[in-house]
Formats: sequence, C-alpha cells, structure tokens
Amino acid sequence: MASVVIKKESLDFLKTLSKNNNRDWFNNHKDRYLEARDNIIAFTDALLAEMNRHDRLETSSGKDALFRIYKDVRFSKDKTPYNTHWSGAFKRATRKLRGGYYFNIKPGSTFLAGGFWGPEPNDMKRIRQDIDLNYKDWRKLLAGKSLFNTFGEMSGEQLSSAPRGYAKNHPAIDLLRYKQFILKVEFSDKEVVSPRFLHTVNDVFKKMRPFLNYVSEVLTTDANGVSLID
Repeated sequence: MASVVIKKESLDFLKTLSKNNNRDWFNNHKDRYLEARDNIIAFTDALLAEMNRHDRLETSSGKDALFRIYKDVRFSKDKTPYNTHWSGAFKRATRKLRGGYYFNIKPGSTFLAGGFWGPEPNDMKRIRQDIDLNYKDWRKLLAGKSLFNTFGEMSGEQLSSAPRGYAKNHPAIDLLRYKQFILKVEFSDKEVVSPRFLHTVNDVFKKMRPFLNYVSEVLTTDANGVSLID
C-alpha cells in the first residue's frame, strides 16, 4: 500500500481557519491552504487506488472525490465562507453496485461513513419491502461480528412514527423507520495523522461491503429476486 500520510499541518490549517474564517485571512494564507489541499488529494488518490483493488468505483481521482472548501451560504444561517473540514466521497460504479463511501476529516471530529444517504422514493419503498419480508436477515447482517464491532448500530435519520402502510407494532419497526442507512466510525486526531491511517480507512470501507452489497442486491431485484437490470 502506498505510504501517504495526512500531515499534522493539514489539520493545523483547519484549526487556524476555524478561528479566522474570513476571506482576508484565507487569501493571505492561500499557500497554506494549497499545500494542505494537495496533501489531502494525494491521500485520497492513494486511498482510491487501494479501494479499486476490492471494489469498483465511479470516482476517477482524489481531486474529483474531494468537496470544495468554499461554502454555499445562500440558505445557511452560518455565513462564514469556508468549511473547516476536508471531506469527500466515492461513488460505486455500475448499476449493480449501489451506495457510497464518505470521509470527513476535522480536528477533534473525524469520521468515515458509508451506505445510503438519500434513497429515492422507489428505492426507499424497495428497501422497506425487503425489511418487511426479510428483517431477520437484516438483523443478522447488522449484528455480524465484523460489522457490529467496527460500526456499532446503524445510524441515519428516522421517522418519528411508522412509515405509511406499516403497523406501529411491526417486529422490525425500528428498522422500517430509517430514512437513511449509514454505517459510521469516528477517529482521533492522533489516528488521522498516523502512518497507518490509509490502511485503516481502506479496511473500514472494506468492512462496509457486506452491507453495501446486500442493499445493492435488494435495489436491483424485485421481491421475488428477479433482476431489474437489463
């Protein structure tokens, strides 16, 4: 595995930016930003190369995966112009491989996540249909040793009550209420700047695969297991 390390300076830049989140300061320290960004892009490129050894990703480069540091403040109460984290996402390739991976690197609040953030109505309907019919399989999958020991409980936004068409006393109502289906794990700053972090991130994303693959199968077949893909 390529040895690319997230530099302490890349985190330090974010710490300082959070205290000076204005255009004048940013423009006067553009060189620090560019150096830190290049470090994160190099890390993301190396991660992308490793992940493509065990998954098929649509994302073509670390630069394409990385989100902009410039915020869209049009509809936000917080008008500070810059994000104070590095973040990016990898989308899985082909119609058969659904879901995606996400990373958020922020001093004191770094996390990795993966799954299904905003299923379209038809996808949500199909997922809930499968939970209704196969909730024991869902529980077995989510309670699997590797998955549970790494991520704990599944996270994501939930309805306050039962979704339409399902009884409040359904044996899987806790799963049916989910609107997002996300696996997440957090890391300390010490772990982030460790030489092992690239390996750790790749390993964490690999451990999401049984979940991503199961839901991908659900979303590409009907209730009888017949493929919906031509």
